[in-house]
Amino acid sequence: MFDTPKRRPGRGGGGNGQPLRAGDVLRFFLELFAFFSLAFWGYMAWPFPLPGIFFTLGLPIFAIVIWGLFRSPKAVIKSDPVGRAIVEIAIMGAAVYTWFSLGYPVVGVVFGVLALVSGILNFRRENAS
Repeated sequence: MFDTPKRRPGRGGGGNGQPLRAGDVLRFFLELFAFFSLAFWGYMAWPFPLPGIFFTLGLPIFAIVIWGLFRSPKAVIKSDPVGRAIVEIAIMGAAVYTWFSLGYPVVGVVFGVLALVSGILNFRRENAS
C-alpha cells in the first residue's frame, strides 16, 4: 500500500546501516570538546561584554556550521577526502591552539594526540577500498 522502506529494529548504528563503534563515540566527544574549547577560549581570551560574547558564541557556531557543511557524515557539500581532512585539521587544530594560548599545554597535547589518532583511523576506515 505504501512505498516506505522497512527498517530492521535493533540494528543501532552510525546512520548508514553500520553498527556504532567505540571510535565513532570517541570522535563525537572529541568534536564536542573541540567546540567547547573554542567557546572557552572566546570566554577567557577576550574582555566582556562586547568582543567576548561574539567570540564565545560566534566561533563555535561558525565551526559547527563548517563541520556540518563539509565534514559530518551527512554533509551538505560533498567533498573529496583531502577537503574533509583539511576541514577536520583546521577545526581540531584551532581547538588545540586554544589550549596552548590559554596556558594549558597538557590539555592541548592530550586532545591533539587523541584527535590525531582518531582522525587517522577514521580516514583509513572511510577510504578503505
